[in-house]
Amino acid sequence: MAKVTIRYWAAAREAAGTSEEEVQASTLADALSAVAASRLPGTALKTVIARSSFLVDGSPAGRRDHAAIELADGSIIEVLPPFAGG
Repeated sequence: MAKVTIRYWAAAREAAGTSEEEVQASTLADALSAVAASRLPGTALKTVIARSSFLVDGSPAGRRDHAAIELADGSIIEVLPPFAGG
């Protein structure tokens, strides 16, 4: 497992209650599951994550299977919720 940093932006930051946190994970799916498991049921973060897009080390995750996106020690995941406006 790799030690990775998750950075939250906009509504994701508000829902997470922090701007970033570290988790142990092998894949993007593992990291997102770890974050969801660390929160109380019914919190907004899971909903925000479901609507968000992600950058992993600066590259868009796009529609790829999150379980197929492997993480390295020190990877940075950016959680980008949908933004209003232009």
